[in-house]
Parts: sequence; C-alpha cells; structure tokens
Amino acid sequence: MKKTRILFNLLFYVNEKRRFTAKDVAQEFGISIRTAHRYLLELEEMGVPLYTEPGRYGGYRVLPERTLPPVFLNENEVLSIFFAFQSLKFYQSLPFEVDIESASRKLFSGLPADRKEQIRQVDSRLIFWNRKRDAETPLLKDLIEHTIQKSIIEIVYSMTKGTTSRKIAPLGLYSYDGFWYVPAYDYKKREIRQFRADRILDIEDTVELHDLKFNLYDWLHSYELTNPVHLYVELTDEGVRQSRNNPFMETEIRENQEGNGGFIDTTIDYADIEFTGKFFLQLGTHAKVIEPAEMKKYICREAENILKLYNQK
Repeated sequence: MKKTRILFNLLFYVNEKRRFTAKDVAQEFGISIRTAHRYLLELEEMGVPLYTEPGRYGGYRVLPERTLPPVFLNENEVLSIFFAFQSLKFYQSLPFEVDIESASRKLFSGLPADRKEQIRQVDSRLIFWNRKRDAETPLLKDLIEHTIQKSIIEIVYSMTKGTTSRKIAPLGLYSYDGFWYVPAYDYKKREIRQFRADRILDIEDTVELHDLKFNLYDWLHSYELTNPVHLYVELTDEGVRQSRNNPFMETEIRENQEGNGGFIDTTIDYADIEFTGKFFLQLGTHAKVIEPAEMKKYICREAENILKLYNQK
C-alpha cells in the first residue's frame, strides 16, 4: 500500500480508536513499528492532536479537542453542506459551539472559481429563513448532553407568574419558529410536558438516569388521545390559507367541493382545547368553530375580554 494511502487511512484509524500503540498501527497496516512511529509523527505535524503516553503500557491517544480528519466531498456535497450552514444563521443559540462563518469559509475556499461565483450569486438569492429571536439559550449545550446521557435533572423554570422548580427527564430538543423546545417527562405532573429552553434558568444533575421507552422522535410522531373530543371548524379561503401554515392543522384541512373555503373535521384531546382555540381566535372571522362547545366558549370569552379592553375609557 502506498504511503499516501496509508496516511489517509491512518487519519480515520486514530480518530476512531482514540487510544492505541505503534504496535497496533503496525499490525493494522502491515508496516514496521518504526515506520508506524514515523507516520504518527507526520500526522502530528499535519495538526492531528496526538498525545504520547510514555512507559511500558504507554502509547498514543487523541486529545479530546481533536481536529477531525479530512473528508473528501464532491462539489454537490460541499454545496449542500454550505447552504445547510446558511439555515443556522438566524439562531441566537446552537446546541454545540459552532463557528458558522469559519466553517463556511473553509468549504468555500476549497471550491473551483466558477463554483465560488455561483455561490456568490445564489447566496444573495436563496435564504433558509427563520425568525430571528433575541432570547439567548445559554444552557442549550448542557441540556443536550443530559439528554444524551438520559439524565434526570432539576430545573428552575421561568413562567408568567414567577419561577418554578421541576424534576424532569428530557427526551431531546427541537427547534421551531426560532425557539428551542425541550419535551420532557415531568415527575410532578406525571406526564410529558414541553419546556422552552431559553426559559430554563438553572440545571442541577440528580445523578439519576431514566429508563423511558420512547424518545423525541417517537413523541413528535405520536399524538395520544386520552380524552378525545370532536373538532369541526368552518374556514374561509383565507382561513384555509392560514391554517396550512399551522403544522398541527395543515393535514386536517378539507376544501369545499364548491371551491369556496373549507373545513377541519378531526379529533383532538380535551387538554388541547385552549391551545387549539388560541389559533382559531387569531384567524378572526376567517374561522368559525362549530365543535366542541368548550372551545366556542373559550373563544367567546377571550373575544369579550378584548372588547372590554378597547371599550375602556
């Protein structure tokens, strides 16, 4: 095997093994121990952070803050990653410490001149836009680490009426409309509750682990009806259009055969009446809730409160 090929494969080997000896490398690549030492030294000179452990049982290990080995990508793969980075620009906080501008520059610098010009043109005309939020989420990295470790944590959570302490088992994190959310099992409520990550003010590890049998993906793709109620809503054309922007309603919309407006005919959980009612309240005269009666009462009550506010002298 040629030296260049061995060095290339050795980059991946040391990054995967993390701890090894020159003898291990020699046996893996069919070279002498002396040659293995020389190749490992060359990797260090290339910037791979190797640490030598002396002694009879010593060897090599890769430092925790390591540089990943180079990966050879074709032009389309580089373009895909470059524009994926662009989609993260509008987030105030990210789960990991990522320098988007630095990573983008590295990808950009390796492209041919004609591709660079193409990106310059596309970059000003193609934007993966998310609403930019000012709220910082300093504990985002801690949250995802506790999620990976399946930790049970105590959090201090900011609410409208003050702060509260909760013992939770986080399932994971997901982003929506510029915010990060943490679905978690709430041991006080004995159910899955959703928390805004930027409202979590403090985290304390209980040194306990949970054994929940489902994960974030399962939760996002499931909707358990513990107390089902019938939802029927009449929509104008504008109501249909705005409802299609709601991820919880878009698949439930049915258009009228006459071609004017549409309706929603589905089942929701009783616990979601207020949450769903808030959405239809925002649609004003473009949505008319027929069922359930509890949602109609909620919308009427909120509308009356708004009317009282504007009728005050």
